[in-house]
Amino acid sequence: MTILGYLLAFLVAIGILVAVHEYGHFWMARRVGIRVIRFSIGFGRPLWKGLDSKGTEFAISAIPLGGYVKLLDEREGPVVEAERSSAYNRKPVWQRILVLLAGPFANFLFAVVAYWVLFVAGVPALKPVLGEVTPDSVAARAGLVANDEILAVSGHPTRGREAVMLAILDWLMEGGAIELDVRSPEGDTRTARLSIEGSTLPLTEPGALLPGLGFEFWYPDVPARVGTIVEGSPAERAGLQVDDLIVEADGVPVADFLALVQLVRPAAGKTMQLTVQRSGDRVVLPVEVQAERDGSQLIGRIGVQPTAPAPVPEDMRTRERYGVFASVGKAVGKTWDMSALTVRLLWNVATGDVSPKNLSGPINIAEYAGFSARQGILAFLSFLAIVSVSLFVLNLLPIPILDGGQIIYQLAELASGRPLSERTQAVGQQIGIALLLLLMSFAFYNDISRLFS
Repeated sequence: MTILGYLLAFLVAIGILVAVHEYGHFWMARRVGIRVIRFSIGFGRPLWKGLDSKGTEFAISAIPLGGYVKLLDEREGPVVEAERSSAYNRKPVWQRILVLLAGPFANFLFAVVAYWVLFVAGVPALKPVLGEVTPDSVAARAGLVANDEILAVSGHPTRGREAVMLAILDWLMEGGAIELDVRSPEGDTRTARLSIEGSTLPLTEPGALLPGLGFEFWYPDVPARVGTIVEGSPAERAGLQVDDLIVEADGVPVADFLALVQLVRPAAGKTMQLTVQRSGDRVVLPVEVQAERDGSQLIGRIGVQPTAPAPVPEDMRTRERYGVFASVGKAVGKTWDMSALTVRLLWNVATGDVSPKNLSGPINIAEYAGFSARQGILAFLSFLAIVSVSLFVLNLLPIPILDGGQIIYQLAELASGRPLSERTQAVGQQIGIALLLLLMSFAFYNDISRLFS
């Protein structure tokens, strides 16, 4: 998918989720008798606008990165006597709170509907069958071996690999040993305990969980056969050719492409002798391994990509599927679980127990949007559900510029019997903007770091 395709998928996702969120505010405002002046998707100059029978202006604006609902409010300008009863500031505090809550809960309901569709259609997944287990690792000491299938994590059934990783991460934040119910290829079941010594913070960095525990999931073998050669790379300069099968590296047998990567990565800046099989002959080629920075370390690369792996067999696939009515409860439970996990992750990031590198900015979200859109409508719907849950949680944070912060203002007014002063609210808004800018800057920094690594 081109950059334009990723951008389009990102804008479609943002447009849908913002429309859902703002519609929640709009719908509840109408229910409690507050006049809605404008409902805009995007900011800036309107590209299209129209009025409904109640005088609300609907607009699609030029900057498609958000949206808003503008309510009638005496604090923002003069209001004629006949309309004062429909102004936001004239309504009881409990009605204003309902309007503020309606936006985030619209995102929650959207996620429920999305998960319901997914469960009715069937959510495809790969079975959590283990591949290689690293010797003397946490997994090895727990007795896990290749081809074990993880059935449950601390008593919670896990039908797919994503469920296993989320459950392990969740229990990792709780502390203590993590119990895995596993089944051997022979059908015997047992319980393995993952006992993690020292800080778990390094395990929470993106991509570090499974390697840190010492196992990977099973995937079809990818032969060390050259499928693509990067132009101007060490492989091209050394004379490697497409369809060469790399059988040895510095005299060490190469079983598959992963084994080749593991030999090349620590050889940055060195010259390796690669033995390749070409048209029935063996050819030895000296390759100068290029050093590239990956975060804080240098790794070796030679500029080759493998041929396509063998297809995943059907017995390694699973599908989580339920009936129309059973899917309702499953969807509500899934949305609630994902919301609770998001809250715990944010809290543990704030307390320093989870790596802040997990915070994603617009670049990373756009990549996920494009990737999921390329996989099909169900994958894109799953992506929308995850982001919608995030919006539900984030908008309820007690930050003044967000819905949660505005709810705090309303509760303060309810407790004191009078609205907060304009100065107090203005200072709160400034603090909220500063916090959001700090959070967004950090997330954007993470995006850039991922790109360059």
